[in-house]
Amino acid sequence: MESCELQVRNLKVAFSSGAESLIAVNSVSYDLYRGETLALVGESGCGKTVTALSTLRLVPVPPGQYLSGEILLGARDILQLHPKQLRDLRGKEIAMIFQDPMTSLNPVLTIGEQIIETLLQHTDLSRAEARNRAEELLRRVEIPGPREKLRHYPHQLSGGMRQRAMIAMALSCSPRVLIADEPTTALDVLIQAQILDLLQHLKEETGMSVLLITHDLGVVSEIAQRVMVMYAGEIVEAGPAKTLLDRPLHPYTFGLMRSMPRMGQFGERKSRLQEIKGNVPSLRHRPSGCPFHPRCPSAVARCREEAPVLEKMGSDRHLACWVPMES
Repeated sequence: MESCELQVRNLKVAFSSGAESLIAVNSVSYDLYRGETLALVGESGCGKTVTALSTLRLVPVPPGQYLSGEILLGARDILQLHPKQLRDLRGKEIAMIFQDPMTSLNPVLTIGEQIIETLLQHTDLSRAEARNRAEELLRRVEIPGPREKLRHYPHQLSGGMRQRAMIAMALSCSPRVLIADEPTTALDVLIQAQILDLLQHLKEETGMSVLLITHDLGVVSEIAQRVMVMYAGEIVEAGPAKTLLDRPLHPYTFGLMRSMPRMGQFGERKSRLQEIKGNVPSLRHRPSGCPFHPRCPSAVARCREEAPVLEKMGSDRHLACWVPMES
């Protein structure tokens, strides 16, 4: 990791609901280094996707509101860019793979037209050159018969092929940063493994940085160098993937690890999964103090009254908790 590609500082994003302003991302800060995969994990509703969309300023305003913070790509603050500057940046320097390609791809344009449109927007290629490049991109993401698939509409492809086409589109202009928001959620296990292997291979080949949004800790252990754990719109723990997963310090991270299926001999589960009781709080009913305290078995009075701040623990860990697992 030579240098920092993306810096997010004190990002706070809210949604207006009548007279209320509901905080969805609460003072999030992180660095994404060149050539690394940084995973952002947590349950559904924790604010992972809003964090990802905010990085490209894709949260619609209104009802969204960027209350504070900086998103620095080099010397440029993405939150301060004009619309034309944003159009030039999106897809060229930062690209995104969305959760569901069926709803993200344009249903009335062929796959080829959508990739060619991206290339014509951000490069000096002619239409013929862009078409050849689009075919090569489909071949690169291992879509069989790429020339024929250029003429297909999204509904004519399987879920795995649609996701590969979206990856091809995201990589068409060789971005510095790729944001992958749950890129395998709707796919079966075999296709998930193929897509993750493909992303890992392409990352190593191009040297790009990847922000991976997921709730699958098994995926994280395979491909991420660092992990951030998010709960109720806040980063509650962060650190190197292997260290954090082997020795979680936050009770929420510990609960996520215990809820993972673990196989015994002959592939049989040894015991019932230990779920985290309760649910992620809604934006409208955020608890006082530490947002996890209503579900935390280790909570003390201070947890209910005072919100912990994300602080450095040792050389490479960060934690926001009054009662760490090791105490």
